[in-house]
Amino acid sequence: MTRPSEDDLIARFFAPLATTAGADGLTDDAAVVPEGEGDLVVTMDMAIAGVHFFPDDPPGLIAAKALRVNLSDLAAKGAVPTGFLLGLGLPPDWTTDFLGAFAEGLATDIGGYGCPLLGGDTVKVPGPLTLSVTAFGRAARTVRRRGARPGDVLCVTGTIGDGALGLVARRAEREPAASPDWLRLLAPDERAHLVDRYLSPRPRVALAAAVARHASAAMDVSDGLVGDLAKMMTASGTGARLDAAAVPLSSAAARALAIDPALRERVLTGGDDYEVLLACPPERLDELREDAAAADVPLVVMGKVTEGTDVTWMADGRVLSFASSRFEHF
Repeated sequence: MTRPSEDDLIARFFAPLATTAGADGLTDDAAVVPEGEGDLVVTMDMAIAGVHFFPDDPPGLIAAKALRVNLSDLAAKGAVPTGFLLGLGLPPDWTTDFLGAFAEGLATDIGGYGCPLLGGDTVKVPGPLTLSVTAFGRAARTVRRRGARPGDVLCVTGTIGDGALGLVARRAEREPAASPDWLRLLAPDERAHLVDRYLSPRPRVALAAAVARHASAAMDVSDGLVGDLAKMMTASGTGARLDAAAVPLSSAAARALAIDPALRERVLTGGDDYEVLLACPPERLDELREDAAAADVPLVVMGKVTEGTDVTWMADGRVLSFASSRFEHF
């Protein structure tokens, strides 16, 4: 089988994705980040087959998720995306069909999120497919983790736990013997919803401007709500008190939890949510809610920031404890 050279590969699959003048059609070794008002915000994430995604996941979804997890980070800083760089390490068995579907997945999100490809690098690697995305955005005010103050309300977007449960459901699709009892009792559409949320996160780009306007602190929820909130409180030098019953769940996750209450820890600590966690001064909460509704982004209050450094999760009048508060990379 004849494969395209690196130059031909870039021209065929990736140059059409470089839709901004600063990328110069990917014909140069560097790009110019588009000008704009506000802070230039930069974030980077890696993804490796067998670690961050299954090797047989659809190529277009692999590409889109690699981009979207970075867009989620930008949104949590109050930044609107302006472009990204792609590092692509192709394994020995790569095919042009795979790259075609991969590029198509990127093209869809480039159009949907207004985030063009600016450049990158492509190499052949002896190991699994390896991706690195560096995304750029502009924020009128960059919102850090460290700004929460006692009395602020703690909010989260969307629903929590679908990604962590979806990972279990996706693994069971590939290995039916690995399917737990609670998963077998879900309806087919509920299982499909969880898998979809795992494969296709929804970065809250539409809320970025509102985060910049109203949030005192924010971060994206990627490694588990409990652990990520603890990181934000540590950075802010504050504590928090939260109601686990107020954490928003999809109907599928709520059904799974009703079947097996022990799943609560996986829901709250499992990660892969890619929602925005933020602290907001109470006097700005109504405006934040209005902006969230206008952006069609669900938002709920689940607790408040407190004096001290203790982070307390409550459920049914008792304090919850967790064996592990978050996903650990190492």
